[in-house]
Amino acid sequence: MTSSSNNNIVTSNAELFDSNCNRPMSVEDRAVMTQQLQQKFVEILEILRINPQDPNSADTPRRLAKMWTNELFVGRFTEPPPITVFPNRKNVDELVVSNGIKVLSVCSHHWQPIVGECYIGYVPSDKVIGISKFNRIVDWFSRRGQVQEELGQMIADYIEQMLQPVSLGVVIRAKHYCMISRGVQAHESAQMITSVMRGALATNTASRMEFLSLIESR
Repeated sequence: MTSSSNNNIVTSNAELFDSNCNRPMSVEDRAVMTQQLQQKFVEILEILRINPQDPNSADTPRRLAKMWTNELFVGRFTEPPPITVFPNRKNVDELVVSNGIKVLSVCSHHWQPIVGECYIGYVPSDKVIGISKFNRIVDWFSRRGQVQEELGQMIADYIEQMLQPVSLGVVIRAKHYCMISRGVQAHESAQMITSVMRGALATNTASRMEFLSLIESR
């Protein structure tokens, strides 16, 4: 066991890494993590004075542990999704746009849901991918604790490295329940919008406006 020098929090010897980063773990290791989390959630419910015999809360620690390890934070612990890249045989040189990709993430500040949609557009160079693969990429990066600004950047970096497109745009529109359910208690329609533009979409106003108009027209 080691102790953090900043705030005396005792931690294990396991590698610690940022909440929006990735270190693949085996199914067996994640099962151990889930068991450890379950015990901690038992303690949390006790601190909150919740009766463990309450039929609505009796199995809550197990459900919470499975949810955090295998759903909400699963992008931290799994390999990237398999993505097949195809040659751009027809020399497509116009925007390819994918709209309405689900974003389900967690705010790393208050661990409240971030729920919204991602829009991706790119002009291919030598490579293209199946349009549904964008959904897998976005979901893999989303299932972590993070801030929306960094989520968009990571998605763009990954796609740019994979395809080396002529241009690329990633727009995310999402509701942040850390703002809706606490703090300023914003109206549920309040959204945060972030954009990442690369290549011609960053430098050419007409190209950028074409992309933005296409995602607005859905």
